[in-house]
Amino acid sequence: MHAIPVQQALSWRTGLAYGALAAPLAFVSLPLYVTLPHYYAAEAGAPLAGLGAVLLATRAFDALLDPALGRLADRLLQRGRGAAWLAAALGSLAMALGFFALWHPPASHPVQMLGWLAACLLLSTLAYSAVAILHQTWGTRWGGQAAWRTQVTAWREGATLVGVLTASVLPSLLGMDATSAVLLAALGLGLLGLYRLRDPRAGAADAVARAAPRGSLPQASPWRDAAFRRLLSVFMLNGIAAAIPATLLPFFVVDRLQAPELLPLFLLCYFAAAALGLPLWVKAVARWGLAPSWRAGMLASVIAFFSASLLGAGDAWAFAAICIASGLALGADLAVPGALLTGVIHESGHGGSGDGRYLGWWACATKLNLALAAGLCLPLLAIAGYHSGSTAPAGLQALAWAYGGLPCLLKLLALASLWRAERLQPSWR
Repeated sequence: MHAIPVQQALSWRTGLAYGALAAPLAFVSLPLYVTLPHYYAAEAGAPLAGLGAVLLATRAFDALLDPALGRLADRLLQRGRGAAWLAAALGSLAMALGFFALWHPPASHPVQMLGWLAACLLLSTLAYSAVAILHQTWGTRWGGQAAWRTQVTAWREGATLVGVLTASVLPSLLGMDATSAVLLAALGLGLLGLYRLRDPRAGAADAVARAAPRGSLPQASPWRDAAFRRLLSVFMLNGIAAAIPATLLPFFVVDRLQAPELLPLFLLCYFAAAALGLPLWVKAVARWGLAPSWRAGMLASVIAFFSASLLGAGDAWAFAAICIASGLALGADLAVPGALLTGVIHESGHGGSGDGRYLGWWACATKLNLALAAGLCLPLLAIAGYHSGSTAPAGLQALAWAYGGLPCLLKLLALASLWRAERLQPSWR
């Protein structure tokens, strides 16, 4: 095992320098996965079924490349921090350019519009994936005990929430062009923090990776690891449950609640609650353990989303309360899975040499969750009689159950799978 000895306290300087790049990465992801489908459907006029097909195809293709990007991250970090940092800088620039172009589709035939969407989305998401996997691999190589891993994950996910909070309000205030400029500046600051990161444990991780035999990387197959397979199955069930309401949120707020002006407020409540609750989940892990804390968060999410499925027009403020409750529960999804994954990698003996391979498949699973949510839910809702701007009671009821009911079922399946896996993996407790 190549886990690196660490203290139980992560300094705020190291945490900030490492985690800062996660903020602009999240700043990109929220508009791409939440705002973009509604923008192309309601403002650009793209057909709903065609939009769902393009989102499914591009996100699935992007997801299939993630394992290769994970292997690339391992090789870059094996060559040294300088090569890895340069790759992150180039990827960040490509991501910013693709993001800007997405919000300027040609006002022409729907086929051309969807083609523009596919090309720009591929550029943005592939660059995003490369940088995000490299960034996560950088921190995962540090290893450590459960409490330490949770702190590293919390700094990264805390910065993620800062980016999400900014992205939830800035586009409506300044527009997408100014938002793109802010993204570019935030990427520069995040890259600066990563460049100046001089933690001795990161240096030790680089030394471990350089000392590993050249032929050792191809042997680090995550699929041979039963613990990884168990964790990934839980992560995917839970991830699809979270991706469905993320995709349908604008439609639910505009058509079901009939409160489009409150969408930025709902997003702010949700992610602010997650940011405030994240330190509490870090403490919960120290007291209860990783898997029990995650199960508690899943159960809280089930209660919140079931309540949301019962709401209708005029229930905006009740939905704001639900956003706060589900946001608090989200903290468990942010703090625990990444810490569990780091433990699985280092317990397998691949820490410091094959982290990127695991993280590539992990990122692939994340993308497939989002692709399935957009590519399956939107066409199924169209079949059920719902379309953007619909007032038909049957269509709106289908939207409500898809938004709140279906995630509950998937969350319960994830909870049961985690409970079973926990019995087979005592270190997760």
